[in-house]
Amino acid sequence: MNDLLTPLRAQNPLVHCITNYVAMNIAANVVLAAGASPAMVHAPEEMDDFVPICGALTINIGTLSTPWLTSMKTAAQVARENNIPWVLDPVAHFISGYRRSAAQDLLALHPTIIRGNASEILALAGEAGAGKGADSGDTVEAAEGAAHALATDYGAVVAITGSIDFVTDGTQTARVSGGSTLMPQVTALGCSQTALMGAYAAVGPAFDAALNALAHFKAAGTVAAAHAQGPGSFQMHFLDALAATAPEDLAGMVTA
Repeated sequence: MNDLLTPLRAQNPLVHCITNYVAMNIAANVVLAAGASPAMVHAPEEMDDFVPICGALTINIGTLSTPWLTSMKTAAQVARENNIPWVLDPVAHFISGYRRSAAQDLLALHPTIIRGNASEILALAGEAGAGKGADSGDTVEAAEGAAHALATDYGAVVAITGSIDFVTDGTQTARVSGGSTLMPQVTALGCSQTALMGAYAAVGPAFDAALNALAHFKAAGTVAAAHAQGPGSFQMHFLDALAATAPEDLAGMVTA
């Protein structure tokens, strides 16, 4: 795995995060702790001016609304026009027709990286899944074929998060282990990983960016779990661990 943590901290890229209300605070803190600079700009009127000055864009549809969807589509289009990498997190996109349509419209704008749980990736590829809201009801292994298909069809890197993460660009694949069972008990922590992927995408190739972000999360989660008494203290220790993680800590999280 190529080290992108060193250039991330050296360059401190500006990461444009259009994310949900629940995730804004933790996503901003995760990006800051890792070494990048977050911005939670979402007004449609600002997209044309703001997106081009950012290192990367991330879009999370968790608390979707019509004005925000307008911002998301505009931002993604501006990012494409300016060769700025962008990450799509299609949160629970299968729960309503409105949300499904929004996810497909954004997918058509060819995200650089797609990050989701197994149920979200299965459904995005047109397959049946067992998701319940934002929670996955499927295994990562069950969605690997769907991830390959999405990567091939859209020219994207696809990352499936779970107990053992999976990432593919349609040709290369890798898995990332580690972390803690406390991680799903901290609200929007997964959403914040999307923001971190954007930070890494700003400084390196998409496959390496996804892999570094996944490994950074797993490494920090492993360390935080050793000190935490529960989900509340885990969040505090997790942010500290993100900041303390060294490049050499990441390689041990990754397997072929």
